[in-house]
Amino acid sequence: MKLLPTLSAMTLSMLIMTGCSTSSDEASDVESATVTNTKFITIGTGGVTGTYYPTGGAICRMVKAAETPIRCSVESTGGSVYNVNTIKAGELDFGISQSDTAYQAYNGEGKFSEAPVKELRSILAIYPELLALVVRQDSNIATLADVKGKRINIDVPGSGTRMTTEAIFEASGISLDDLALVNELKSSEGPTMLKDKKVDGYFGMFGHPTANIKDAANSVDIDLVPIEGAVIDKLIADNPYYAKGMISASDYQGIDQDVPSIGVKAVLVTRDDMADDAVTAITQAVLDNFDEFKDAHPAYKNITKESLLEGLAVPQHPAAIAVFEKAGIVSANAQS
Repeated sequence: MKLLPTLSAMTLSMLIMTGCSTSSDEASDVESATVTNTKFITIGTGGVTGTYYPTGGAICRMVKAAETPIRCSVESTGGSVYNVNTIKAGELDFGISQSDTAYQAYNGEGKFSEAPVKELRSILAIYPELLALVVRQDSNIATLADVKGKRINIDVPGSGTRMTTEAIFEASGISLDDLALVNELKSSEGPTMLKDKKVDGYFGMFGHPTANIKDAANSVDIDLVPIEGAVIDKLIADNPYYAKGMISASDYQGIDQDVPSIGVKAVLVTRDDMADDAVTAITQAVLDNFDEFKDAHPAYKNITKESLLEGLAVPQHPAAIAVFEKAGIVSANAQS
């Protein structure tokens, strides 16, 4: 967090002692500049056509509307794993992460088995997101098993999409060697790759509806492949951060029935040593402007203030806890 220097008390004293005449407007400007220091924070998100990026933008707009000394900016990143690791390194203040990524980071599981991120803290769980396997209609991919022998984009290493994709592959007995081509670009590149016939399908973890899949559907005839079955049921049963979900047919052109999938929550996270005033400003801004926040993206249509505490996956920052408690908002599923 960076500090912007303001006029010192000595400077003000010199102005007064020299009898410098100022208009009331000028005096007001000087006074407002010395009230407090401005703090800059950055929120790591994801690809610009996904849901994380506009979510970070919506949070920053709420903070700006609250007229706090916090100045918030958004950075497009590689996604969940990148955000968690960069927060740990102190290079990001906040970030959005899938709940499964956050859980594994905190508990030292999966990719984080050798380097747990015990300092990771949650702020709020924003919205549910579901894994989508988007394919060309002429790809002959109707089930998850049909990806064998096909060209599939599995997203970049370090993304939440990649982590969840690898989890369902392992549960389903699918190896990357089974694919004709393993592409490792951001899911934001998926629509273009699909249109240009560079891949037969791509994975993406999104809050639905998303501009990403709408872009794909506007360029080529697509299908969404169901992610379901006994192996998926077992994966969900074995991992508390996963849940079943349904992608609505009405979300995308050309999809004629709801599509079952596996889901997580998109969680805003930070470090345990993040300044209380920054955490308070973000949390309070979202709660105070909640109706406006809900209107910022269709993926938020079913969220409630209570649901912001469901699926946090890691302990909540004390300053965020204080804001929710003061507002009288509690959830039996919230972690502390």
